[in-house]
Amino acid sequence: GTTYGSDRTFKTISDITVTDIDGNTYHVVQIGTQFWMQENLKTTKYNDTTSIPLVTNNTEWGNLTSPGYCWYNNNAQTYKDIYGALYNWYALNTGKLCPTGWHIPTDTDWTTLTDYLGGPTVAGGKLKETGITHWTSPNTGATNESGFTTLPGGYRNSSGTFGYVNNCGYWWSATEYDPIYAWSRYLYYNLNDALRNYYNKKQGFSVRCLKD
Repeated sequence: GTTYGSDRTFKTISDITVTDIDGNTYHVVQIGTQFWMQENLKTTKYNDTTSIPLVTNNTEWGNLTSPGYCWYNNNAQTYKDIYGALYNWYALNTGKLCPTGWHIPTDTDWTTLTDYLGGPTVAGGKLKETGITHWTSPNTGATNESGFTTLPGGYRNSSGTFGYVNNCGYWWSATEYDPIYAWSRYLYYNLNDALRNYYNKKQGFSVRCLKD
């Protein structure tokens, strides 16, 4: 007989959007029972209207053990609209970074997503935007069949320097590994995987918010 796998729900909710405190509007995509922002967060304020410190100096960034954000290469004009902001983990640990009714995904939330997409060895391609407009060729495995549309916004490392835009994207989870490190997910232009690792909380990574 024929065996059928379970149905998978991927749906861009075109008539539902979420707006952050700065007025930036994000599309919403449903993947299974989860509702995710379809773009990276770009707010400069917490949901209580308090400003998040913008840190451009490399040394200052590397010394932070408190919230901070930046734009890739300190260039908002080029990178803000496409890739969003890069936040250190301390900014999201305030619990006020996402719009009200949304939260930073935990490590378990990310695992729920990648498991739903068939596991980490294949989920990366299903999450990546297709083509090479933003991703470096060959953008291995990219189908974006989930509608999640990840983009390679690069990162800012714990010494303050920037790297890997167009080659990879990194996204924080809310879950600590220990007092220095926290869990994240990342995708590469030449891999089909959705990779998991812990990184220094001083790193600047992209953020996607998940509906409560």
